[in-house]
Amino acid sequence: MNDIRNTPSVSAQSLVDAPWRTSTRSQTSNCVEVAPLGTGPSAVALRDSKDRGGPVLLFNRAGWLGFITGAKGGQFDLN
Repeated sequence: MNDIRNTPSVSAQSLVDAPWRTSTRSQTSNCVEVAPLGTGPSAVALRDSKDRGGPVLLFNRAGWLGFITGAKGGQFDLN
């Protein structure tokens, strides 16, 4: 995962109790977790399940929809 730091408005400690979920389609070594954040400027958090204390990507709703669309369309494929 890219080394993108948490935004100053959301501390890593505040995300400890977030409702993190892992996809049932995740492979053992290629997993990410997502957590809806509810209210505020950041609506969704995304992290690497192998590094739960590491960097977290924060998305607003429009950014999250764009990320999902790009992922489904192969925009982030390494091939």
